[in-house]
Amino acid sequence: MAELEDIAARVSDPATGLEDIDKYIKRSEELIDGCRKYLRTAREKVENLGK
Repeated sequence: MAELEDIAARVSDPATGLEDIDKYIKRSEELIDGCRKYLRTAREKVENLGK
């Protein structure tokens, strides 16, 4: 989360160049994908506890 917040701040900064913004967007997509996988796994574990 902290890295995503940092990326959001950097992308919002008018001094950030387009090449850097592209790099930050790609990194944020990687982080979001990782979070989704983590949450999916956690949800499956919780659902399996109830079985």
